[in-house]
Amino acid sequence: MTTAMVIGANGGIGAALISALAASNRYTRITAAARCEPATLPAGVEYLPIDIADPASIEAAAACIDTPLTRVIVATGILHDDSGGPERSLRDLDADRLAHLFAINTIGPALALKHFAPLLAKDAPSAIACISARVGSIADNRLGGWYGYRASKAALNQIVCTAAIELARTRPRAVCVALHPGTVDTSLSKPFQRGVPAEKLFAPAYSAERLLAVLDGLTPAQSGRIFAWDGAEIVP
Repeated sequence: MTTAMVIGANGGIGAALISALAASNRYTRITAAARCEPATLPAGVEYLPIDIADPASIEAAAACIDTPLTRVIVATGILHDDSGGPERSLRDLDADRLAHLFAINTIGPALALKHFAPLLAKDAPSAIACISARVGSIADNRLGGWYGYRASKAALNQIVCTAAIELARTRPRAVCVALHPGTVDTSLSKPFQRGVPAEKLFAPAYSAERLLAVLDGLTPAQSGRIFAWDGAEIVP
């Protein structure tokens, strides 16, 4: 049995991932996990309530899984909301805002790894991935700004790397990675699309297709790393 799950299935990328997984006809069971049930789901896709900002919700959702998982993608994240956008300078830093970004971008996915990585199949190839961002790379930071988002994604990358080391001890056939989807035409990137070349602004369906292709091509030897939509490895 091949089973797939997307956490954050209500987001632009998450919904596209669900659609792509369903269209592949490779999975006997697909679960769309989100805080609210998506308005539409492909035929046969199950809904599971989960709030990435609520640790109890993550644990409860994992307790509902009764078959080994072969694909898990945590497609959650926040860059801006009604409470504010990315910081441009040190004077913009706010403790509550930073805590909120880390809760969604780092702590929630970390707890998803805690509860869902042990549910990966033991006797078959499997993969668990978290959607990260190129701007989480410390080595690649040449512009500055976006303190909270950069730092929370950098922390997520470290969580993924550390989890991969542990996971290899019990599931040597598993892959655990962070994935950069590119600049995708979703609500997350909408206010920041000015200046992005048309060919570099991806439709969610294209990004989802590329991310799944990259994930399918990875081996356990590449576990713990960060890969972009085009398969290129990103330096942390």
